[in-house]
Amino acid sequence: LANTFKNYSAPSFLPSFLPSFLPSFLPSFLPSFLFSFSLQFSTGGANRPAIWIDTGIHSREWVSQATGVVFAKKILEGYGNDASLTSILDNFDIFLEIVTNPDGFAFTHTKNRMWRKTRSHQSGSSCVGVDPNRNWDAGFGGAGASGNPCSDSYRGPFANSESEVKAIVDFVQNHGNIKAFISIHSYSQLLLYPYGYTSQKVADQAELDAVAKKAVDALQSLHGTKYTYGSIITTIYQASGGSIDWTYNQGIKYSYAFELRDTGRYGFMLPANQIIPTAEETWLALMVILEHTRDHPY
Repeated sequence: LANTFKNYSAPSFLPSFLPSFLPSFLPSFLPSFLFSFSLQFSTGGANRPAIWIDTGIHSREWVSQATGVVFAKKILEGYGNDASLTSILDNFDIFLEIVTNPDGFAFTHTKNRMWRKTRSHQSGSSCVGVDPNRNWDAGFGGAGASGNPCSDSYRGPFANSESEVKAIVDFVQNHGNIKAFISIHSYSQLLLYPYGYTSQKVADQAELDAVAKKAVDALQSLHGTKYTYGSIITTIYQASGGSIDWTYNQGIKYSYAFELRDTGRYGFMLPANQIIPTAEETWLALMVILEHTRDHPY
């Protein structure tokens, strides 16, 4: 299903997507669609702790959305067969949003393959779109984001101005019991934790760093892919208004962002034959984070 790049935002994709998984659904699973293209994996119960995973917040990062499709398959097929995943799902709901920036993603398939932002119209400007990972209320408007509507890193007119961001913000706040928040990007082969908008270390820096090291070691064990890990500001660059800075400030301790393959040879144009190995190695790292979240309640 994910060995080629597909337009997962197309109306025709959903009917073709679910039948391929239906034999794997267990009666106890409660799949549901939220905004955009999100799935809830649950074995039932009210106000259960949850894990959030999103892919494709930057529309041109196609290996991210494709990896999300592989994650969905692994979750469905793993329950009852993988002891660790089964124990996670017996205690946590998992929310997976595969196409986090649907309008932008559709635009990459029809007009501009390298489009990054949303497709919202900006008052007083002919330029379109906002960087949805500079639009969160965490150091919003600070260094590492642009005030120019024509920039790829335009922060937007105000925090949470984008419906794609506001929907997640509202969901996280209304849910109130999310314990891990993981956002999947590409490229650069990085595993990042807060902060991006400030050089101040987070209170849980030592723990987040140790988990990140264990995760990248697990990832490398499959195909030898080497990742760098650390806080956003010390590992890649200063960036304000990012999602995992906001979620950490909301009390979600295990807030991480992946930058998937590669390190620049293909960049956003990663060949389709790298989708499955990318997703499989990332799954190993993801499971380290999920297992740590399960084993370290707070």
